[in-house]
Amino acid sequence: MRPYVLLAAALAAARDVSAQNTFDWSKLEPSTSLDWAPCNSGFQCARLSVPFDYAAPSAGSAAIAVIRFPAKVAPSDPAYLGPVLFNPGGPGGSGVQTLVGVAPLFANAIGENFDWVSFDPRGVGFTTPTVSIFGSATETALWNAGAWPVSLNASSDSTALTRIWGLAQIEGQVAAQRDSTGILKYLTTDNVARDMLSITQKMGFDKLKYYGISYGSVLGATFAALFPDKIDRMVIDGVVDVDAWFQANLTILSTSTDAAFNAFSAGCAAAGPSGCAFARSSSTAEQISDRITALTNAIRKQPVPVVTSMGYLLIDYSLLRSIIFEALYSPYDSFPLLADALADLEKGNGTTLYTLVAQPLYQCGDNTSVADSEADVEFAVSCGDAVEVNDTLDELEAFYATAARVSQFSEFLIGRTRVVCSGWKVYREDRFKGPAKAANTSWPILFIANTADPVTPKAGALNTLANFPGSVLLTQDSPGHTSLAATSFCTLGYLAGYLANGSLPQPGTTCAVNETLFADNSNTTSGIATKLGRRASDSETEDVRQSMKSARQRLRRVLGRTKF
Repeated sequence: MRPYVLLAAALAAARDVSAQNTFDWSKLEPSTSLDWAPCNSGFQCARLSVPFDYAAPSAGSAAIAVIRFPAKVAPSDPAYLGPVLFNPGGPGGSGVQTLVGVAPLFANAIGENFDWVSFDPRGVGFTTPTVSIFGSATETALWNAGAWPVSLNASSDSTALTRIWGLAQIEGQVAAQRDSTGILKYLTTDNVARDMLSITQKMGFDKLKYYGISYGSVLGATFAALFPDKIDRMVIDGVVDVDAWFQANLTILSTSTDAAFNAFSAGCAAAGPSGCAFARSSSTAEQISDRITALTNAIRKQPVPVVTSMGYLLIDYSLLRSIIFEALYSPYDSFPLLADALADLEKGNGTTLYTLVAQPLYQCGDNTSVADSEADVEFAVSCGDAVEVNDTLDELEAFYATAARVSQFSEFLIGRTRVVCSGWKVYREDRFKGPAKAANTSWPILFIANTADPVTPKAGALNTLANFPGSVLLTQDSPGHTSLAATSFCTLGYLAGYLANGSLPQPGTTCAVNETLFADNSNTTSGIATKLGRRASDSETEDVRQSMKSARQRLRRVLGRTKF
């Protein structure tokens, strides 16, 4: 469930929390109103008290950490456009941490007359109570480091799958036994959707403006199903097949993963040796793909040990495939780095690849508190949302065998979710389990999908779109996870226009991107003119381009360390 690369990112993120957030959330008293206080230079923070169970308020309460980046104009100004709630994905991603990094960039690229607002969902980050299946960061690190095989395809037998199944039973039982606050069954997506409505209404608005990416699309679709008359605007980007989510059958997630991988070979061949370090003179995409296959097979037979002054690492088949897979999330940033690393690894040098994933050796004392709960919340929400998985081990092996035929990278996605959820024990009987649909919403939803998203394919977006008649899908012609994986002034124009005035693209609209893999030599300004209401200058175009590039790099901390 948690590959080594993801563990390294999680440990880095835990350090980032303390390094970037000096604001003391404990000094804010939870309230049933939003009592804003200055925090994180230019932001405002509050803690909103919400019931664990909206139908039974006496069951307990959570204090939701909420943060906003105020609009450039005052709420009394006619130009003020209200709050946009942003969810960065997960489940378990910290909206507070993410918004601190991206809100000024979103304001610059999408609109500065909105309040950009986010929150840490139940169990996450600065929201209390937090979720910790394991009692300390030490115990969590030891479990992650020793428990989970990275790749189900690392060997030819079925021991990896059976080991994942067995460990899932342990983790599920430990979670149930250690749920001292009783919050686990209340972490589900439907309750987070109710929290979003509470935040919106406490800010003085009856209807929600929302921008959700990745798992945030599940959250958005669930909100739309529960509160179809409470939508002012809703953008969901990198759309999960929401009905498949609630059925714990995510086979569809891998349907365009290989297309995203093939974009590396095609882009590298097009760039040639001057642009792509892994290319050779006159290399074809097929030849590059074959060399990657040969390299991974060679590493399977003989892994590459790496020892540096920073630390040490064994680059084996599982780790290499995991690194390649994660590069598919953000190809316009990651592919050049991956090409450098593969070129060196082909020569027997693993140091370059090591620098892509390595973190300082983890050190903590026995009493270290848990700094990051994302993996635990991911387990609780993705499994707690779904129907109970009562499959036998034989049935799970058959399920994975079928799912593995969808993509060469299927083991990182579809098999694990269902297998891991077979161990989950904590369910709320009255939870929302789908289908997530509404015959009519108070405003049509804008869906956005890439042509080659490695984990949320366009096919899944089309399935969810069908549940909300009158809504529209905008396609972005690019690989990568969510439209933020590449800068497209066309997409940004539609996004900004929709949030500001509700305008939708024509059905079937496809946007090109303003970047190329392994090089960025495009300076097209059409599309951003829609956002600005006039022809964009070169300086404005470059300003927005850099804002979106910075935003996606900061979002990688959330998107690149989760399954969705």
